[in-house]
Amino acid sequence: MKKKKLKFRSKFEKTIAEQLTKGGVKYEYENLRIPYTKPAIPSTYIPDFIITTKSGKEIIIEVKGLWDYQDRFKHLLIKRKYGKKLDIRFLFYNSKQRIRKGSKTTYRDICDGNGRAPFKGVTWKYADKTIPKEWLEE
Repeated sequence: MKKKKLKFRSKFEKTIAEQLTKGGVKYEYENLRIPYTKPAIPSTYIPDFIITTKSGKEIIIEVKGLWDYQDRFKHLLIKRKYGKKLDIRFLFYNSKQRIRKGSKTTYRDICDGNGRAPFKGVTWKYADKTIPKEWLEE
């Protein structure tokens, strides 16, 4: 059976797929549908990568060059709904990027729980540019 060639939405996602393949890591790309609800609007989130660690744990990797407010809010709603049931982690091109022009808040600040309401106190694991070996070896 011939394996379907994956079509990535960005060069960054393709680079991460190559890193995973080279490292012999089993992964799926945009192959899961996770329902969530925007206030009164049922919606679906499609994760970028679902990786399986050495121990068999599944981690969702979301690759972000740009992380706009709507997408941050979507992940907040998903986190509120699923909590620890889903392990979603972010791989940023640059976690020190500001959330918007003129803001002092960075993507890193949001993930560390240091953003303003409604993000204050909500945390996500994150890294820059490549998936940390520690994540793959969990």
